[in-house]
Amino acid sequence: MFGNLRTQLLLSSIAALALLLMGTWASTHGLMSWATAIYIAVCVYVLAVNVWFWYCVAAPLDKLRDFAKRIATGSYGSKTEDFEPDEIGYLAEEINNISEKTALAEKTRTEFISQVSHELRTPLTAITGWAETIAYDPAVQGDSLRGIQIISKEAERLTNMVKELLEFTRIQDGRFNLQIELIDIAAELEDALFTYGELMKQGGMKVNYRGPKTEIPLIPGDSERLKQVFLNLLDNAMKHGGDGGRIDVDLKQEEGAVRIRVRDYGHGIPEAELPHVKEKFYKGSSKNRGTGIGLAVCDEIVTRHGGTLEIGNAPGKEGGCQVTVKLPIGAKLNATGK
Repeated sequence: MFGNLRTQLLLSSIAALALLLMGTWASTHGLMSWATAIYIAVCVYVLAVNVWFWYCVAAPLDKLRDFAKRIATGSYGSKTEDFEPDEIGYLAEEINNISEKTALAEKTRTEFISQVSHELRTPLTAITGWAETIAYDPAVQGDSLRGIQIISKEAERLTNMVKELLEFTRIQDGRFNLQIELIDIAAELEDALFTYGELMKQGGMKVNYRGPKTEIPLIPGDSERLKQVFLNLLDNAMKHGGDGGRIDVDLKQEEGAVRIRVRDYGHGIPEAELPHVKEKFYKGSSKNRGTGIGLAVCDEIVTRHGGTLEIGNAPGKEGGCQVTVKLPIGAKLNATGK
């Protein structure tokens, strides 16, 4: 093998040109047998060059493409195999460097988010506690009381954001585990509706719940994590579908699975944003405040339960967004959800 691809291609071109010139010279001097032999040699040579190009250029580029796809899907820090010391080998080395630097940057970001989130928990707890204490003081009335209530509400919102960020860091560094037990999924969903029901009423939202027609068997799962999913979906439906004034929630058993569907009657999601709504930190054109990782965490929880979380626009003229969660019945899960 020569030093690099450009040298090899240049030498191949010179050799092919030399053979063609020899064949032309032989045919012009009446040496037809020699000319025929040279032309056959040219054909064989071109075929050999094509085979060489396939194994030495096309195949390695295919491997690099697949490796780049793995990095794009989050396999930061992984390295590809060694290649020949040519242009493709140099490209592979640069991609390995990018992968390593991206992994380091991702680790640094995760550690920073985790540290800041932990530091925020203590002052937020103090702010929430003192705001609630002051709100019960009879001397605090009028605008002062309203201001204290706003402080309490905003502190609670920030606390929820911190919780989401901590969940994100647990997913990133492998500390996100499930506490698996047999649970009544209908009871968990109804508890979430009861927990969030009063807040939705205050927001002017009506919730229409349709439970299962028959009793659903117990399924393996983490009750707290699944309730976290249900509360997040209800919260999103209220934030993004508030204009519709109502939310539909239904639960039913399908073949080998339990299906939970949450639908709002808002403006829906732009089609161009649908493929990205479950990506970490993606907020799209939404004007609602938040971290943009709530759905990513929900998708991780559902996936570790062996289920699926699908988000799309609801059918029909009324519009709105529809989220469907499917959880398998009888799936065997361990603490890591695998």
